[in-house]
Amino acid sequence: MIQSRFIVVMAGGRGERFWPQSRQKKPKQLLPIVGDEPLLTQTVRRVEGLVPLENVFVITNADYADEVRAVCPMIPAENVVAEPVGRDTAAAVGLGALLVALKDEKASLAVLPSDHVIHDAEAFREVLVTAFEAAESGDHLVTIGIAPEFPATGYGYIRRGGECMRLGALPVYEVRRFEEKPDLATAKQFVESGEFYWNAGMFVWTVRSLAKALKTHAGDIAEAFETMAGLVRAGMSLADALARGYPGIRKISIDRALMEKAGNVLTIPSVFDWDDVGSWPSLAKHLPTDTRGNVTRGRAVVLEGSGNIVVSGEGHLVSILGLSNLIVVHTEDVTMICPSDRAQEIRSLVKTVGDNPDTADRV
Repeated sequence: MIQSRFIVVMAGGRGERFWPQSRQKKPKQLLPIVGDEPLLTQTVRRVEGLVPLENVFVITNADYADEVRAVCPMIPAENVVAEPVGRDTAAAVGLGALLVALKDEKASLAVLPSDHVIHDAEAFREVLVTAFEAAESGDHLVTIGIAPEFPATGYGYIRRGGECMRLGALPVYEVRRFEEKPDLATAKQFVESGEFYWNAGMFVWTVRSLAKALKTHAGDIAEAFETMAGLVRAGMSLADALARGYPGIRKISIDRALMEKAGNVLTIPSVFDWDDVGSWPSLAKHLPTDTRGNVTRGRAVVLEGSGNIVVSGEGHLVSILGLSNLIVVHTEDVTMICPSDRAQEIRSLVKTVGDNPDTADRV
């Protein structure tokens, strides 16, 4: 008998580094940042055929639930589940496991971010199927590692150990440890060693292995979900059970709560392209550039400038003369301009805008 499989997509992030296009009411994953469809829609389409669409859940928050249903009409509306409050990824993973366990306690599930760009969907599906097989082969927690293209300081890393099995053409390695985001010198050492992968936050496990690991390493979180599951099985609605138990869950990432502590973690290296499109400069990898390295989307003209990223909406024309290495984003009600090398600081700008009563409605 083939084990039932589920996909859980985490879609609660706010995508502040893509402000002002990404907003509190319509964040990055609900926008076509790269491609013609919202990133979340692309994520769900990539797993079509791997599992029945009724086995795909999307976890989001109440502000986004209706919009998530609108951009993912291919999955049942009740499979879009809103967290009562945000509690980071450990809680989101626990909720995903609860949803799957209520369907089949013997199932396996993959947990995926909603906002990554992967063009080679076929290769992605091959790796994901292999990850399911590895997770189902024993008491394993499986993560997909991304082969680093450069010494990134914005990602956590996974250090692999020895190869423990080979499934088809793909090797599966033991994980020696997880590393937090390094400084540049350390990142260079990681990449040169050939033993490290970027941690992309893609995990696969069985319900039973995940429950066992949470009970061992994050017992308070495991207990909270066991209580909520009991309430649902006793007849309480899922929404009421979550409203009662979710706010008390400790706010912590799944990496810190579980993956960094567990000794039964395996990793499978990716054979597909990947980008988390974390900020505006990453668009340069995915959109055409002119002869001077300018990236434009919408109506835009750049004269005597280079390395600019210009995004215009609502039919508005943005024109630049004699300036370089800028990010210029125009929406109906906001224009944002900043140097490209300060793109990571847009979050601080968003906070400042949100803290000002005169501008808070533009966040």
